[in-house]
Amino acid sequence: MKGMLSDIYKNRIWLLMVLPGTIWLLLFSYLPMFGQVLAFKKFRIDPDGFFASVMNSEWVGWDNFKYLFSTEDAFIITRNTILYNLVFIVLGLVAAVVTAILLSELVNRKLSKFYQTGMLFPHFISWVIGSYFVFTFLSADRGLLNNILGWFHIDAISWYSEPKYWPFILVFMSLWKGIGYGSIVYLAAIVGIDKTYYEAAMIDGATKWQQVKHVTLPMLKPLMIILTIMNIGRIFNSDFGLFYQVPRDSGALYPVTNVIDTFVYRGLMTLGDIGMSTAAGLYQSAVGFVLVIITNYIVRKVDQESALF
Repeated sequence: MKGMLSDIYKNRIWLLMVLPGTIWLLLFSYLPMFGQVLAFKKFRIDPDGFFASVMNSEWVGWDNFKYLFSTEDAFIITRNTILYNLVFIVLGLVAAVVTAILLSELVNRKLSKFYQTGMLFPHFISWVIGSYFVFTFLSADRGLLNNILGWFHIDAISWYSEPKYWPFILVFMSLWKGIGYGSIVYLAAIVGIDKTYYEAAMIDGATKWQQVKHVTLPMLKPLMIILTIMNIGRIFNSDFGLFYQVPRDSGALYPVTNVIDTFVYRGLMTLGDIGMSTAAGLYQSAVGFVLVIITNYIVRKVDQESALF
């Protein structure tokens, strides 16, 4: 005990630096975990306050989970959530790595900073604003794309009632918003690679592509694996703004835009069923945790040094 207190005193400056983040994590990540009990209760508001409501609500066991999976849309929302996230993980990884490599190869540093800023800017735009950007292109009567089609005497398309186009639109918008932020991590890793590796490769006559293939990508491999494992842990979670705001909650697009998060939100707004929404959140977190453990186990068997833990 004395040794631990001594270590705390020696590292007091560093501990004070991480204290705000620790408090934030406790308040917004660990403390709300006690609310998961609502996943097994039929929540009813009690006049005595929130804690009384939680304690006095009726236990219903797995009924909230049954509601989530007994609906006719259960297969559709699960399919959409998994398939979209798989595409986002694969294309997001490839796009971020390629972008980072291209930026690192730019000789003009000012031009490189300009491109980085331009690609990072969409990350700070909310999906509410982004949905209006999309609407200016896809509006049925005044949209830019329909105006262009009109110049070629092609009939206008009612984009917000044609589901077949939206998987491509949603994937494109996800890449548009995330590619800049995703490439920063890989660009920082590339900058940190020892330049002597590239010098040795050039002495051996390696081309730029060979340098990327045999130096850059192997150096980025552990980081790529770790970030992929973490993304797989969120494969049952969707970007609510992307799937709700961008399609403008069009009912005609539900077969290709309805995911677990939007389904739960609509159920909560329509039925006010807090227990069901809590059950959905617990289900997503539990499945994500299991997937992280399994994926990390597989990676550790193949390459122990690349595993997350």
